[in-house]
Amino acid sequence: MSRLEAKKPPLFISEPLTRDAVSQSLSLLSGILKSSYGPAGRLKQLHNGVGGCVCTTSQSSALLGHLSTSQPVLRVLTASVQNHVSRFSDCGLFTAILCCGFIENFRSLNVAPFTIIKISKHLLSLCMDHLKSEACGCRVSVDFGSVETLVCLVRSILTSKPACMLNKTEVDHLTTLVLKAFIFTIPCHVQTNAVLGKCMIVPVKGRRVVDSTVLPGLLIETPEFQLGKPLAVKRTGSNTIKTALFSVSMSGDGFNAEEGTIAVHHGVSLEMSELNQLLNVGKQLVKDEVGLVMCQKVMHPSLKQYLKENGVIAVDRAGLSLMEPLGRMTGSQPIASIHSLSPACYGSLKDLCLESFASKHFLHLIAEDTVICSLILCNRSETAWDELKRVCETAEHVLQLTMKEPLALLGGGCTETHLASYIRHKSSTLPDSTFKDLDCSQTQYQLVADGFCRSLESVAHSLSHDDGEILTDMVYGHCWFVPSGSPCVSKWSDLVSKCGCGMNGNTEDLSWRFLQGQSGSPVVQGCPQEPSVKVTDLLTLDCFAAKCSGLQVALETANLILDLSYIIEDQN
Repeated sequence: MSRLEAKKPPLFISEPLTRDAVSQSLSLLSGILKSSYGPAGRLKQLHNGVGGCVCTTSQSSALLGHLSTSQPVLRVLTASVQNHVSRFSDCGLFTAILCCGFIENFRSLNVAPFTIIKISKHLLSLCMDHLKSEACGCRVSVDFGSVETLVCLVRSILTSKPACMLNKTEVDHLTTLVLKAFIFTIPCHVQTNAVLGKCMIVPVKGRRVVDSTVLPGLLIETPEFQLGKPLAVKRTGSNTIKTALFSVSMSGDGFNAEEGTIAVHHGVSLEMSELNQLLNVGKQLVKDEVGLVMCQKVMHPSLKQYLKENGVIAVDRAGLSLMEPLGRMTGSQPIASIHSLSPACYGSLKDLCLESFASKHFLHLIAEDTVICSLILCNRSETAWDELKRVCETAEHVLQLTMKEPLALLGGGCTETHLASYIRHKSSTLPDSTFKDLDCSQTQYQLVADGFCRSLESVAHSLSHDDGEILTDMVYGHCWFVPSGSPCVSKWSDLVSKCGCGMNGNTEDLSWRFLQGQSGSPVVQGCPQEPSVKVTDLLTLDCFAAKCSGLQVALETANLILDLSYIIEDQN
């Protein structure tokens, strides 16, 4: 009889944020994220230590997905940010850095966590009300009747990830392609509940980025089709191509012994019985004038040969990812059984042709009115391609979010410094009734507000990676970067030409001051003004929905962590 080990009692960790191990882990994570932030962010190489692929990236989705931590506090933080990224695709690093900043600045205050949480929620409501108001100076309206602002938005996303290794020409080319692909996904005939289409990314690695292109319709890689041979496809009387889409395996191995016992008469072959059934399906497809048969899984060679001999093009191994766009584009209903075939499941195509790109051959499906398109995405290396694919997917999602809410926020740190300036002004002009409602003193409110603003400014500070000075102006509250190694001058306007977002120039006296960042005495701040002229050319912009959500997620997660009194770990 084996001896049983006595059950260990759970481990209770009180006040986890006061523990050195937690503080060090939080500081390390914050440093990794800050050093990855922005167009000049430093790249990280991630691997599992026992072999496998190496990921070179500065994207939050890849960073947090590959990082493993044993600290429960950090697991809460990373899970919260990953959930935000899964919903919005953008502003992951902003959310994580801001959350770390809130925790770092709030826990050092001599104020009870419950009071900090109440005050910070009030500060968040002030921020959100300001961002949603027409008078907000860091908000830009997006006009879908013009491409200028959309170009700025997409370009800002593409240039924010240095691992893509893009030059200006490549950025301009990809910006045009992403916008063109997005326009293809917008329905021509808008109904009450219009649904956007989908852009399918086709990988071509080892080619120049400028070789990338976008095509309406769907590309399916088909190595067995040769470009030199004519593509003979059966058409209906209306000159369309009837299609059938199967989600069930057509390989002829439908009988699975693991599913139970099958009683078979003597001399009957299961394989031949299944093949005969498949051939009967093929005969029905030919009779119904189907010109293209697509199967998610494997198709039996004999069935493919029979269809080919009867002028029907057969494509198998389409994969699960193509099923939804194939069904939507052709109108086909996925057929889940080879024993029941209804003509109502058929769809149609306008045309079908062969395309060749690099060394790959594709079947190009063209519909009459489609919201599906294919982006042939090229990059020189596999690492750069992987990063570029994630960036293009983010850009498409951001455009979709912007269509729902046609607004953008100024990038380059200007929204963060503008909000900090606004909160400093607003918190100094609040009536006494506010402090009474929050059950706090004015001093406590000012302490938390200052920590809130320093957290926002630390995000803007993270955009600089070369030890240059960072300024903010006292008029608009925008962020200004002084190049590293600049000489000492009497006027800051001699060193800075444009603010971080590119909206304001140095043509007027803006009363610059050093960005407070992580430390410094409180600043007396007037209410930041809205620029009289908003220039939309070459602006750095952020997704409005993603950044607003990131601000809320960062504070809510920080408040949750600040409110932790115990961590209980099972030791068994």
